[in-house]
Amino acid sequence: MNSNQRCLVCGQATTQWCGRCQAAWYCSPEHLRGDWPRHREQCRPSQTQTYGSNMIATPPPAEPEYVSASAIVFLADEERPKIVTVKCRPPLRPSHGVCPVPALQAYFDEPPESFILTQGLNGELLRFPLHIFYSATALANGSPINRSLYRITSGAALKPWPGNVVAMKFNGARRQGYTDAGANDLPTLSAYFLNYRQ
Repeated sequence: MNSNQRCLVCGQATTQWCGRCQAAWYCSPEHLRGDWPRHREQCRPSQTQTYGSNMIATPPPAEPEYVSASAIVFLADEERPKIVTVKCRPPLRPSHGVCPVPALQAYFDEPPESFILTQGLNGELLRFPLHIFYSATALANGSPINRSLYRITSGAALKPWPGNVVAMKFNGARRQGYTDAGANDLPTLSAYFLNYRQ
């Protein structure tokens, strides 16, 4: 047994190692757990398994962190839009708080259709494009007119919009995730729905 190894966390001499890769040395299970977020990226199962009292059990994979973002929700049967927090599916890789895929099941009976609004009130490009989610079946089957959209367009929209609508804001032009949408986005959305003609 080689006792000249040093703990990767504190540098103390140790004879204990990671039980999975058997190539990383730690003076205690606590130091392996603390270093696990970094170490797990390079921890690969050893080809030859050695068992003994010096082996430290490898921590289970960390649960992915859930992130969220604010969205503007236009519920069909309410008078005003709401700003709500939408949870996101955990990212495959750490995303530094960026919402990758929003969970919108609470607002739609089936997976929603969507489009991306890239231009603002005067045709200028939006720095943070808006992603609009809607129910394609509501558009097709003549569902009741969305009252909150009717209200923000003062009933002057060229075409009424039925069903629930959710608006989320991309975190930039590359559209890799979402950031918080808010009241400042309502004029752009209002202008879009006011002039929508399909």
